[in-house]
Amino acid sequence: MATHHIFDTSMAHHPDIVALRDRYDRAAGTPRAQLAEGLMVLAGGYAAISPWIIGFSGSTTPLAINDLIVGVAIMVMTIACAGSGGRMYGMAWVTPVMGLWLIVANWVMHGINPSVGTTISNIVVGACVLVLGAAVMGATMRPERT
Repeated sequence: MATHHIFDTSMAHHPDIVALRDRYDRAAGTPRAQLAEGLMVLAGGYAAISPWIIGFSGSTTPLAINDLIVGVAIMVMTIACAGSGGRMYGMAWVTPVMGLWLIVANWVMHGINPSVGTTISNIVVGACVLVLGAAVMGATMRPERT
């Protein structure tokens, strides 16, 4: 015989949480958000394999490892947000930060001397991730039309 509690103390069923999840679900379902997410997965994939495409030199091995890790993280984070049904959209702010890191890593990481091609590659893919991540965030923050 099951016992039922009169009061549910979890926040999962709180009206504000349910409304926020519904809003994120609607935002994730828009063509604009889906396009931005798809492009962001591609940008993350490019960031991950760019050391082998651009031909990073031996002195930039730490940057190549960084790009691989950050690129895979961008892809995983984007796919998690897209496939979570609104539960992960609160974490969407992380991807623009990762894009910003791709841009500044060329100068912040110690002991590397990146080539012009490496620097341009990281700046372009970082800017793409930054803009696309901001677009995904903006989709969830935009006031809904009635």
